[in-house]
Amino acid sequence: MVWIVQNFAPEAKGHGVPEVMDAIYYKRGLMRPQVVLIKAVASALNIGSGGSVGREGPIIQMGAAFAANLASWLRLEEWQRYALIAAGAGGGIAATFNTPIGGVLFAVELMLPEISARTLVPVMIATGTATYISRIFLGQYPSFIIPTPHIAATAQTSPTAFAAYLLLGIVVGLMAWVFMRSIYLFEDLFNAVPGNYYTRHILGMLLVGITIYLLDRFTGHYYVEGVGYAAVQQVLTGHLLLPGLLLVLALLKLMVTALTLGSGGSGGIFSPSLFIGATVGGAFVVLAHMLFPALSLNITTAAALGMAGMVGAGTGAALTGAVMIFEMTGDYNIMIPLIVVVSVSYGMRRLITPDTIYTIKLIRRGHSIPESRQSNLYLSLQAANFVRIPFVRLSADADWPSILDRHRFRRQPHVLIEDGGHIAGVIPAERLATHRRGGSVALAGEVRRDFCLIDDQSLLVDLLAKMRDDGCEIFVLSRNKSADPADVTDILTWSDLIREGCLPEDLHPTAVPKTI
Repeated sequence: MVWIVQNFAPEAKGHGVPEVMDAIYYKRGLMRPQVVLIKAVASALNIGSGGSVGREGPIIQMGAAFAANLASWLRLEEWQRYALIAAGAGGGIAATFNTPIGGVLFAVELMLPEISARTLVPVMIATGTATYISRIFLGQYPSFIIPTPHIAATAQTSPTAFAAYLLLGIVVGLMAWVFMRSIYLFEDLFNAVPGNYYTRHILGMLLVGITIYLLDRFTGHYYVEGVGYAAVQQVLTGHLLLPGLLLVLALLKLMVTALTLGSGGSGGIFSPSLFIGATVGGAFVVLAHMLFPALSLNITTAAALGMAGMVGAGTGAALTGAVMIFEMTGDYNIMIPLIVVVSVSYGMRRLITPDTIYTIKLIRRGHSIPESRQSNLYLSLQAANFVRIPFVRLSADADWPSILDRHRFRRQPHVLIEDGGHIAGVIPAERLATHRRGGSVALAGEVRRDFCLIDDQSLLVDLLAKMRDDGCEIFVLSRNKSADPADVTDILTWSDLIREGCLPEDLHPTAVPKTI
């Protein structure tokens, strides 16, 4: 596994989702095609050999990588590439758990930099199609069979039960934070161990193997090996009732997952999160019944709530965690405690740290992800990223109207007019196009001198601020804000920003508010 990852796709190392987010926010949605195959092989080897990781992260990364390359092959626009990546990721998670709505929400909460009908429709088509195909091969059943008769008892939530759900949410939120920190703590520990990637992963998997062997020796079952779905199912059906054993399994799963990923393994954190959430929830309700026998809770409900809380708190996808468990149960009675536990667990983790298990990895490499991603992605990018229209530089004393009439451009350019080593003005591409179509206004009258000189490293938000303060609609991007025409790198107009940055037109100071 190590040889394959190191030599063919180093980005296949780890749990996958951070790499997809990094590609979206820092690589314009570009991912190498070999990631699809290498991630599949590496994760299959890791899980098959007993590594404590999930299959969902790899499926998300594989679906996103395939979508990114499909978008490149089809030469789609950038926003279409982002939508297709989100569709690939959402389709993967939907097919895995048989939860189409959960797949859509996962894409919305973690992947989509823009939420609109044009981006949501492809995601919905992908998740619906992926779920339908998975049902053909895997049947109509979800990943876990959750007995609904037990959950029906939660329909009438007493004040004491509601308080218990609040407490469960706090406990799960704390556990999610411990889980997050443990993975990167072990990663740092293994990086400090003398040797190389090979020896560190061998050491990590050796410790995982010893743990599994001792667990089987003393309990008669492996439990924490691989994805751990069998153990989760036992908790949900009430076959594991010893609170001490449940807590030990939660801690051991946390440890072996940290060992697997910290030593360089390939796999996801979704399945370990579900395992830890189910065992913590199960142990909580058993202990609660010992202290308060009259409490109307059951282990099936508490385990399901713990699973949703761990996913929501750890990944930051709170809606995804809640809706996926609701889709698995198919019982509306679980909704109130589900909302309470997921919200409280997410809030508890958020009080300790704003980072999620995905964003921590990116922050450690200096790549921050804004929390309000849908509104901030484009604003935090350099303005040069939105340049799609070229420009030509012409001297003011040249016969530039006839030059432009004679020249055939592949795309209508902006024109920079220079005079004596200074920028004299700009003719926007749209006005040049009007003149060349036989407009009545002379070309000389289209020269705009109300441009703003901007540093070529400026962010889109800087241009918007300049526009709001000075009413600027034409931006000349120059190296170090130099007034020398030779240092001009790009030209952007307000129309360019609206089109390429997917911005609302009413951002303009003179825009008239729309009425319904």
